[in-house]
Amino acid sequence: MKSYFLALASSLAFVFPALADNLKVDKERSRIQVDAKATGHEFTGTLGDYKATISGTSDKLLPTAVELTWKFADLKTGDEKRDAEMIKWLGGGGPEGSFKFIKTWSDGGKDFAQGTLKIHGVSKTLAFPFIAKKEGKWVTIDGTAQLDYQNFGLPIIRNMAVMKVEPALQVRFHLVGQTD
Repeated sequence: MKSYFLALASSLAFVFPALADNLKVDKERSRIQVDAKATGHEFTGTLGDYKATISGTSDKLLPTAVELTWKFADLKTGDEKRDAEMIKWLGGGGPEGSFKFIKTWSDGGKDFAQGTLKIHGVSKTLAFPFIAKKEGKWVTIDGTAQLDYQNFGLPIIRNMAVMKVEPALQVRFHLVGQTD
């Protein structure tokens, strides 16, 4: 009986990967942005470069694997001084971040994804809603995740004792790519 289950599991392992498509992200059509609120103003950082490896099921448009890595030096807010301060705040050097997919589920007609976000050497589980659409070979994935940078061991950002960047951040992504 035990060998039957092993044989069945082995067979399924070969069948399911064959159903997965890889998504080749078109960075010119895609964007990953971080929205922040500070005393008296708001700003958005745009991630100019990153590495994304995404695969999923073409029939239901659900991910089976997602890995995203980036360098914070590629996150630009339009203010060079603020960008340099962000690198110092993250510990200096060449800080990097990553996201690795764990699972998806549906609730109330919406799809959700969960994964591990790593920033400043700290990993936290994060869940968020997403929408995936397919037209021909083109797939578009949109979503928004909320996070608190204090959960990653980062201090409240203050400048001159009056300006403060709120710890609640919103990460918006619009990924467009072709399936193979």
